[in-house]
Amino acid sequence: MVHLAQIPTDEAISRPLVEGLEKLEIAPAQDNWFTTSVYGSKFASSALPKHEMPEEEMPKEIAYRMIKDDLSLDGNPMLNLASFVTTYMEKEVEDLMTESLSKNFIDYEEYPQSADIQNRCVSMIGRLFNAPTEAGAAAVGTSTIGSSEAIMLAVLAMKKRWQNQRRAAGKDVSSPNIVMSSAVQVCWEKAARYFEVEEKYVYCTKDRYVIDPEETVKLVDENTIGICVILGTTYTGEYEDAKAVNDLLIKNNIDTVIHIDAASGGFVAPFVVPNLEWDFRLEKVVSINTSGHKYGLVYPGVGWVVWRSPEYLPQELVFNINYLGADQSSFTLNFSKGAAQVIGQYYQLIRLGKHGYRVIMSNLTRTADYLSDSLHQLGFVIMSQKGGAGLPLVAFRLDQSANKYYDEFALAHQLRERGWIVPAYTMAPHAADLKMLRVVVREDFSKSRCDQLLADIKLCLQVLDDMDREQIKTREQYVKQHISNSHKARHGPHHYKNEKHSLQGKTGKTHAVC
Repeated sequence: MVHLAQIPTDEAISRPLVEGLEKLEIAPAQDNWFTTSVYGSKFASSALPKHEMPEEEMPKEIAYRMIKDDLSLDGNPMLNLASFVTTYMEKEVEDLMTESLSKNFIDYEEYPQSADIQNRCVSMIGRLFNAPTEAGAAAVGTSTIGSSEAIMLAVLAMKKRWQNQRRAAGKDVSSPNIVMSSAVQVCWEKAARYFEVEEKYVYCTKDRYVIDPEETVKLVDENTIGICVILGTTYTGEYEDAKAVNDLLIKNNIDTVIHIDAASGGFVAPFVVPNLEWDFRLEKVVSINTSGHKYGLVYPGVGWVVWRSPEYLPQELVFNINYLGADQSSFTLNFSKGAAQVIGQYYQLIRLGKHGYRVIMSNLTRTADYLSDSLHQLGFVIMSQKGGAGLPLVAFRLDQSANKYYDEFALAHQLRERGWIVPAYTMAPHAADLKMLRVVVREDFSKSRCDQLLADIKLCLQVLDDMDREQIKTREQYVKQHISNSHKARHGPHHYKNEKHSLQGKTGKTHAVC
């Protein structure tokens, strides 16, 4: 997901740093390119170019140092507990990926081994998801930039298959819909909007943060292209009950299919709860996506999508092309891309094996359970599951009966001052306006770091408890105006502010970070 950026006007560029004052410039330096050190050069006393390419070049050492200094203002990825995205890989695989940065993955003729490595990954991941492998089976899959692209492809395949069936029966194809939870990640809303599919939501409640299987099936009609079932929601990490939805569809003889959004859970559930039936073992499950750059343990961005058989990936969506001398079948929204992430995924699959993934995911689950129990002792209400019943994360909120003057967002801001990025969210619509905090337990989140986080949470609670209502209110206003990155950010052009077509625009729902 990439934000829109607005090209600033000349007037905006010339504005002073502080409104109402003159725009100041530093005194000109000697024409010294690079004689003493990086910070003795003329570039150290000049602003980095932001809006227009400079006329002259810059020495490579200075360009590196200036950009590195600029990036130092980013948060520390290891303390970013908001994201599922991998922040640690071994040096050996980093070297492999660096050596492959210049490879254009779609050039099969020049890089046949890289292409074959993708095929190996598809086979391994498909088998992990129990794709049919008996005689005559023909499960297919592909790599993507991430689960967002994988989901777009899956929705396209479901829609086209539904259209083909309807046209063959002489029926109308103008009103497709898809059934899904109101806790879906924003890419599902995008897929529905971009491909003109109506969204039919199963809304969360104050006590239920996933779909209700019976309510889900009741929403299905003749225009339903499929049902999205999430293996690990981004809010609470809970696994939605794919088997119950599958069994109800069969019991009621309803002709629709299930897509499993296993963006986060696809590399967790098979190792922590192998007996949980959510994948191709279920008759109605026809496609599954997962993110290699989440619990697949690869740096962003790589994702995967697998279909049960070619029946569920209509042929007219697949393009057979001859590019740079090699025939290939292509079903993708993206074309040129680097081979590094796919190679990184293959390294992890063969380096760790099933046992390696099993012990890592089990460790993460135990750490999450420890964190959950500790937060419960501190008085928080735990909203996530334990013991492998969901993703290795902890979703929690303040106990409303404690009558605190502050909310979860105030605690998140206080933790940010300690360096931790622990996001606060407003839950999915119809969930009684619940606010929550979420900590994602990733591979590099050890028990030692977990203890440091708990100590800082306790400290931040004490600081906030010592403030009165007026102090809390004043602090919140100050944070919104001067500290919050979301307030300072200027990524979104003003033309697109205050939209009312998304779940967030309609209900105020905060989309959880993936």
